[in-house]
Amino acid sequence: MSVFQGKTFGQRLALLVTTGFGISLVSPFAPGTFGSFPGVLLAMWCVTWDVWLQAVFGIGMAFLAVPFCTLGEIAFQKKDDGRIVADEWMLFPIAVIGLPLWEHLWLVPVCFVVTRLIDIIKPWPARGLQRLDGGFGVMIDDFAANLYSLGINWCIWLGYLHFMAR
Repeated sequence: MSVFQGKTFGQRLALLVTTGFGISLVSPFAPGTFGSFPGVLLAMWCVTWDVWLQAVFGIGMAFLAVPFCTLGEIAFQKKDDGRIVADEWMLFPIAVIGLPLWEHLWLVPVCFVVTRLIDIIKPWPARGLQRLDGGFGVMIDDFAANLYSLGINWCIWLGYLHFMAR
């Protein structure tokens, strides 16, 4: 039975957002990774903004992800089901705040891989945060993971500037 069956238009639209526009439903292998791809487009759109606006946008997207993640848990009847990827794609822009992605396109796949690895590893305290209830618990571990990723991505960028861009 389709997760969309018997839902109103608004519920179906919300589930589309929750599942990364259906991408996480197509891939049984690594739905979180495939479902994160819309976040790359979102990040490419907002990285041209002022860094403070990027930060505010990232925090806003984190809060916006909570109801979508809550809806996903209700729809899939499982805590942090792999098909719920609103937390991954909506928060990816946090991992690239201030980085010159358009000027150095090689950063895009590097930042994506770093972010996915950190999300999978879930260093402290991210792993413990996912135990919190509802959509907030689904989102908050990814928020922490994206902050770690932001630091690592900036280290990679600064390392590039120091060692390669001379």
